[in-house]
Amino acid sequence: MVTASAERQNRPPTAQGMTMSTTSARTLSAGSAGSAGASLSVDAELETYRRELTGYCYRFLGSAFEAEDAVQETMVRAWKSYDRFEGRSSLRSWLYRIATNVCLTMADGSRRRARPMDLSSPAPAGAEPGPPLPETAWVEPMPDSRTLPADPAERAETRDSVRLALIAALQHLPPKQRAVLILREVLSWRAAGVAELLGTTVASVNSALQRARATLAAAGVTDEPPSEPLTEEHRSLLTRYLRAFEAYDMDALTSLLREDATLSMPPYGLWFRGPGDIRAWMLGPGAECEGSRLIPTEANGSLGFGQYRRAADGEGHTAWGLHVLDVRGGKIAGICVFLDTARLFPLFGLPPRLTP
Repeated sequence: MVTASAERQNRPPTAQGMTMSTTSARTLSAGSAGSAGASLSVDAELETYRRELTGYCYRFLGSAFEAEDAVQETMVRAWKSYDRFEGRSSLRSWLYRIATNVCLTMADGSRRRARPMDLSSPAPAGAEPGPPLPETAWVEPMPDSRTLPADPAERAETRDSVRLALIAALQHLPPKQRAVLILREVLSWRAAGVAELLGTTVASVNSALQRARATLAAAGVTDEPPSEPLTEEHRSLLTRYLRAFEAYDMDALTSLLREDATLSMPPYGLWFRGPGDIRAWMLGPGAECEGSRLIPTEANGSLGFGQYRRAADGEGHTAWGLHVLDVRGGKIAGICVFLDTARLFPLFGLPPRLTP
């Protein structure tokens, strides 16, 4: 069971990172008509919910960019219809209703996003990558700064709900079951509140939740232990990973891996399991990564790294991949290296190039 503690180019104008403050300077009276007459901007009022709505839409859609599009569409719809908001529910509930409808529309008929491990068996160490699959095939990483609460205690409770394995597992669910599971077990909404949001009954919500739980259990995601807290020991492990990778010391790097550790590299479908095959790949087809530099970041509730390989012109290093690490039992259980740096590095605030 998932819990809160365990849990484009050519894009349309509303997806260009526009904030509501650029769309209008309309103001509204804060609270009811007789409430002290203080005035707040509609834009500022709506913007306070952007981060949590982004987290909700990301869990629902499995794509950082689609989530931001969905939230922007939610904000635009809310701003346009604010005059008709009658206050019978909270502003937060009203926004979640709009966001859910946007996500349901976006998810309708779309291809299920996945991880390489969900699509095929592990490849032998000498395997060729093969053709890349389209970006719509993959669950995408997301910066913690865009989805998790700013409060450290709240962040610690919710960080497990954005791990890549869970985001991928949620894509197995029909869209309405997905909404129910996220609202009930990640965001801790009451069944009655979810029923009102979805325009259905409490019995229907409870039934959908049971079916969603069964689907996740069949996928094995509920068998996984929760991610470990970001302790000093955890950070020390990832510091050793950084040093081993930059030194390209495969003995040191593989000593940090669990026996069942995986390495995957979207947009390619191949992936490897076990320190031996990971080491062989890194010293074989992946040997051009020697001499790389890593820049720490935070992604999907864990620490990660932006990887820069030596530039072809010999001047510095150029963006190569975004490492998202899964740590369990004091060792690294998964390394997912996303290679679409043109889209992902700006999202994470990482530069495209490191100078000498």
